[in-house]
Parts: sequence; structure tokens; C-alpha cells
Amino acid sequence: MSSPFDRFSGLPEFQFRRLAALLEGIAPRTGTDVLDLTVGEPKHAPPPMLAETVAAHAGSWNRYPPPLGTDSFRRTVTDWLVRRFDLPDGLIDPERNVLPLAGTKEGLFLLPSVLNGKANAVALMPSPLYAVYAGAAALADAEPVGLPAVAEHHFLPDLDSLDDSLLDRTTVFFLCSPANPQGAVAGPDYLARLLQLARRHDFLFVADECYSEIYDREAPTGALEVAAGSGGGLRNLVVMHSLSKRSNAAGLRSGFVAGDGEVIRRFARLRAYGGAVQPMPVMAAAERLWQDEEHVIRNREAYRRKIDLAERRLGNRFGFFRPKGGFFLWLDVGDGEEAALRLWREAALKVLPGSFLTFASPTGTDTACDPGRRYIRVALVHDEPIVDEALGRLVDTLG
Repeated sequence: MSSPFDRFSGLPEFQFRRLAALLEGIAPRTGTDVLDLTVGEPKHAPPPMLAETVAAHAGSWNRYPPPLGTDSFRRTVTDWLVRRFDLPDGLIDPERNVLPLAGTKEGLFLLPSVLNGKANAVALMPSPLYAVYAGAAALADAEPVGLPAVAEHHFLPDLDSLDDSLLDRTTVFFLCSPANPQGAVAGPDYLARLLQLARRHDFLFVADECYSEIYDREAPTGALEVAAGSGGGLRNLVVMHSLSKRSNAAGLRSGFVAGDGEVIRRFARLRAYGGAVQPMPVMAAAERLWQDEEHVIRNREAYRRKIDLAERRLGNRFGFFRPKGGFFLWLDVGDGEEAALRLWREAALKVLPGSFLTFASPTGTDTACDPGRRYIRVALVHDEPIVDEALGRLVDTLG
């Protein structure tokens, strides 16, 4: 049996380390302030209630927090899910279907390790992807398989291309909707089909919905909505949500996982040994944020204005399209690495080459296909004047 280190050795360097290596030794144009549009770290101010609530619960810093979270936290996020996705009463039991997370990154990385193993196991994920999916597969001793998410299929993996032999070996299928980086949204029919495949071939569908509250026109369908009408309850499904983007609270490291009760039970047992449990003041602040929608509406409107700005600035250049969700632009520049080098050297603008977000595997995919090679990812996280300046530099440099 391979060691965890051996499994990770086959993974590429994390994308930001790859970018640092690409730009190493290259000085940007002098006299120009560096603008970094690589990291999806919100720059909007978090709502004041966050700090106020943490301060109000300062007396509980000396308490070990319960690994399962407080009853109040689990009820609060259950109530939010029911309101947001119009779920029927009783679908989610806060006692057995919900766990707090120290950010969804923790849950995405650790949870596949509690799944039943299969011979020659694989983990399916879109490519481009959030790289933690590949790391989670390696930890769970499953081969990570990147499924091209290209424009021809609305930037979602083509489910019709997956044969039964691959699906029978699958232990987990990660899907981010709205997608990072393209902003694609999986509709109810797509989600229902994926959940059906998960149950037929007995794998876990992990719906990463951390961008679900940053949307352009219509609120994205949630996987729990589809499960509610499936007749199978929450079987073979978990969803993950976070306050990082919704509430500009990335530093709070607060999220939750909800879904299949047996998976949650196993995951709770694993986390009792090594999970990063949320401190009591953090959970109290998280509850307050999940209970409030006004700051979320303002946040969403601020991102929408920046998408409007990008549409004016870019027009039909670089294959621009309005993302349905999230706050990234996925721009076709012909060669993402070359464009990133030019933007850094000539405009002091840092963007992420799309190829740094892709992952292929010899199993079930075309290794010659790199769906990110032509693209760059641009994070619209700064305030409007900085975004306007950055997009102006991008157009001036790349034409």
C-alpha cells in the first residue's frame, strides 16, 4: 500500500506556487503599482456584526468547542437551507445531517477518506477545478480524474461521456456550482442526472456550493432541492456551504456540510480525532451571519456592478461572457501562460493561467486536452476603481 506522501507526489504543485515559479526573476514595469487578481479572496468589508458577535462571546474562548458544533449552530444552518432552497420540513435533521466545518476546504479534503473503498477507485472532478479535490482524492487513495468542462458543454463535465466501467469505480464526484473559474451553473436536470448516477453506481456526489449566493440574475438551483424531489432523501449526496464568499469572511474559516446521514456519521467520527473544530465565538458569529440576508444582497449587488463594468470594458474581446455566478472572469487569450507573463511584465498585473487550474488523468480522459490552456482567470475581488484600472491595463496590453 502506498503512503500518503507517495500519493501526493503525483499531484502538480499548487497553482499559486506554480505562478510564483513562472514569474520568478521577472520584474514588472517600473512606476506601476502591482494589482493582484489571482486569489479569490474577497476584498469587500465583512459586516460589522461579525466582530461584534465575536466580542460579545469572548467569555467562551476558554471552552473546548463541541466537535459536532452547538445545537444552535446546526439548527441555524438547517433553517437557512430550508429557507434558501425551499426544502420540505424533515428532509434535514440538524442532529444527524449537519456538521460545522473550519471552512469548506477542510471538509472537501477530509470527507472522501471515510467512503467505502472500491478496487482501482477513482474520484471524478471537473477540469478546470479547485485543486483541493485532487488532493482529497489522493488522501483517500483514489485516482483523481479530471473531466474537461469546456464551452461546448456549458463549462460542465459531459455526463454522457462517462461509461459504466468508470462510474462503477467512482467513489466520489465533486461538482462546484456556480463553478470556479467559469461561473457555470448546473441546472436542475443536470443535478438530477448526476444524483441518479451517484445512486445507481454507489458513489458520493459532493456539491460544492460555496459560490451559491454570488450570482448574476437567478439564484442557482441547489443539489438539496433536487434531492427533495428525488424520492431518495439525502442518500449519496452532501452539500458544502461557506461564509467566505457569501459574507466576506474568509478569515473566519467557517462553513458546514449537510447531507447523507451515514456519511455525516462517519465523518463526525473521523473529525473527533483530528478535525479543526470551530471555537465558540466563531460559531456564534457564524450563526448571526447565516441569519442575516441584507449584507448578502449588498455583497451580491457589488459583484454584479463589477461584472457590468467588465462587460463595458471588455465587450466581445477574449470571448467575454457574463458568468452566471461567482466573481471570476474566464477569458480566452490564446495562450494563458504567455498572457500572464505579458500582463505581469508589461502591466504589473497578476492573473492566473487557466492551465494551472486543470487536471487530467490517463483514465477516462484525453490527456492531450487541456481545457484551460487558452484561458486566464481574473478575480474581480477588489473595489470598482481598482477593477476598472486592472481591466484597462489588460485591454491595453493584450488588445
